[in-house]
This record gives sequence, structure tokens and C-alpha cells, in this order.
Amino acid sequence: MKSVGACCRLDAGNGGRGMRVALYCDGGCRGNQDVNNIGGWGAYLRWGSHTKELSGAVRDTTNNKMELTACIEGLRAIKRQVPIDVFVDSAYVYNGITDWIYGWMSKGWVNSKKEPVANKDLWLKLLDQKHRFVDITFNKVKGHSDNAGNNRADALANSAMDHLESEGQE
Repeated sequence: MKSVGACCRLDAGNGGRGMRVALYCDGGCRGNQDVNNIGGWGAYLRWGSHTKELSGAVRDTTNNKMELTACIEGLRAIKRQVPIDVFVDSAYVYNGITDWIYGWMSKGWVNSKKEPVANKDLWLKLLDQKHRFVDITFNKVKGHSDNAGNNRADALANSAMDHLESEGQE
């Protein structure tokens, strides 16, 4: 997975007590579930006046995988124990990490249809990242609206897909 664009270090050090990191995550997939599709993810982090932008793109993926990857990679970028507000526009990610995952674990990783949970590997990675932090909240926001952070994460995901797509045309 290719990761592009990081603008500055985002760690709290000793200052900034009481400040929360805002992490906006988005993923997308052009030709979702088609052969040789292009998926991308973007994570936009803000802590006070500091920001960090992360993104990546792959072929042969799904939208849900990219949504999960955005959260995983965004949380991995945070190196210190700081309070975090994670913002996602994906009901799949929001419901999965705040509710469904606990049922899946207690039922041996099968869903309500008694089928294996899709993307278990990514759910476990996201849960590991979630457990790294003492104070972390997940928030659902409306996609493609007036939320500047979410719009930036969406733009990062699309830019990563554009970049990968242009590489294939050379």
C-alpha cells in the first residue's frame, strides 16, 4: 500500500494538555468490487495549529477496506497518549467499531447471517489501535457536506486514487 503526503509531526509532547486530536477518516473505491478497481483512503489529523495528511491507494479492494484503512493508518500516526476524536462518514466503520465488533467477538467472528465477518483482519487492527488510547471517541458525520475535516479526508482519498490511476496510464 502506498502512503503519500505527510506535512508535519503530530505529537503532543508536554504541551497542549486538554487539547484533543481530531482525526478525520475517509475511504473510497472506484469500481467497487470490480476486477482491477482502484481504492483510496485519506486521513486528516488536526491538533491545535498542527495538521498531518496521510493517504494511500491500492488496486483490487473494496470501499469498506479503504474506510477501515483510513482509520487504522490515522491512528497509527499518533505517537503519544492524547485524547482523540475520530470522525468517520462510514456507518459501517462507526457501527462496527462502537457496537458490532463486540458481538462478533463473542460469537466467534460470525455476523447476524451466521457468516464469517468480512475484513476481520482489518477490524482486529482497528481494535488494536483503539485500545492504544485511554480517551478515544468515534463520531459519525455526514459525508460530502459542510464538514471541512471530512471533506479534506475525502479529497486525500480521491487524490491518492487519481495518482494510482495516472501511474497505470504511463
